[in-house]
Amino acid sequence: VQLQASGGGLVQPGGSLRLSCVASGRTFNNDAMGWFRQAPGKEREFVAAIRWSGGSTQYADFVKGRFTMSRDNAKNTVYLEMNSLKAEDTAVYYCASDTSYGSTWYRLRQQRTYDYWGQGTLVTVSS
Repeated sequence: VQLQASGGGLVQPGGSLRLSCVASGRTFNNDAMGWFRQAPGKEREFVAAIRWSGGSTQYADFVKGRFTMSRDNAKNTVYLEMNSLKAEDTAVYYCASDTSYGSTWYRLRQQRTYDYWGQGTLVTVSS
């Protein structure tokens, strides 16, 4: 299984970016996917999660109303649309796959729930 994240870059405060994560190597129909981030000197934290089946989502409080996670089942790809970016959103963003069926939202907020991780893509918000 491979997860390939892309779309990071340098953006000014208030700007937007869209991250993508392409999954390959197995069927993901019953999985959930998550985005986490790790800022310099800080621990990795939960950003958002989505269920492949149905597309329901959950977000960390600090991104609600600004970030939107979506998926394209046909392309085995998940996206993270990030708007109104702030300097504190600067981090390496990782996508991850949970291959166990039916994880609760509580579990999907935990890093240990996920079986596979992408390599990360750097988002820098700066003027």
